[in-house]
Amino acid sequence: MITIGIDPGIATTGFGVINEELDGRLVTLAFGVIRTDSDLSQADRLVHLHKRITELILLYQPDMGAVEKLFFKRNVKTALSVGQARGVALLAMAESNLKIGEYTPLQVKQAVAGYGGADKNQVQQMVRMILGLDEVPHPDDAADALAVAICHIHSAKLSDLLFESD
Repeated sequence: MITIGIDPGIATTGFGVINEELDGRLVTLAFGVIRTDSDLSQADRLVHLHKRITELILLYQPDMGAVEKLFFKRNVKTALSVGQARGVALLAMAESNLKIGEYTPLQVKQAVAGYGGADKNQVQQMVRMILGLDEVPHPDDAADALAVAICHIHSAKLSDLLFESD
């Protein structure tokens, strides 16, 4: 089962693609970032983002997708831009008929580090350990996207278990 995770942003969007093997092992297929040029209009940046996410979906053929939910306390302008990028990611996944999950930063931290108050470094170290990587994935947006994918894999497993018992 292949899952793509997205950490949305208008300037930089992180992505991570993980395959859950039959034995339950999680194997990293790809991770990185999609950058948009600040000289482009907002609309053109969103088009570029949609195109790249769609290309990743076509390349890796995931079964599921996950996107981090917005959590902003202060900067409304940033929140709106990230929200637009988030919407584009959701659209690309929906167009590809992926089973989609959306998770708050707290939910991602709990799923990956076992503690909702975990700091960025703790989450990144757990991503490295869970995926058996030699080092923490860089940049941070890519590590965050892998964490979102891990969260979705764990959440989907739990959901499947709950629905099996009905």
